[in-house]
Amino acid sequence: MVDEAAGSPEQRAAAAADAPHGAVIVGAVPGQSPRVIIEAARYARLLSAPLVIAHVDVTRFVTFEDPDGFVHSAPIDLDVGGGEVELNEVRAAAEAALAECPVPWSVHQLVGDPALAIKHLAERIDAKLLVVGTRKRGFGDSLREFFTGSVAARLSHRQHRPLLVIPLGDPVPDDQDIVWS
Repeated sequence: MVDEAAGSPEQRAAAAADAPHGAVIVGAVPGQSPRVIIEAARYARLLSAPLVIAHVDVTRFVTFEDPDGFVHSAPIDLDVGGGEVELNEVRAAAEAALAECPVPWSVHQLVGDPALAIKHLAERIDAKLLVVGTRKRGFGDSLREFFTGSVAARLSHRQHRPLLVIPLGDPVPDDQDIVWS
């Protein structure tokens, strides 16, 4: 494991720019099922690629990017702690899920809109595959998805790389309507 998530938000963004070329990228959020990271690692192994676990700090946004890839960011709310707690949760979950994993992996923190941040990283490192999980069917997640759209759907329309979506939770039976609340 290589932990590329230490330091200031700007240092973390610069470390994300140094992610391994041709990696499999998996989007990770706190509390997410370990299945998402495990499946991403399985595909990374099949593709003989390293795994990049990307957590996107949505409390910060990119203000500008230097020509060398160094990203300058600012918090949306000055009272927000910069996503450190969430990043630590993602890192701990990755360590637990990948304890026996032979694939080289690293944790990186991005900032801003999740779909755009992952897309930008994928372009920068020429990722082989993007992996994301579905959202749980809850009112808060449904409301957020209504306003921002599904990260998986937005990625599928805004970039050319293969996208693997890992279903989470129990599947809805074919004869039942999907209720998003």
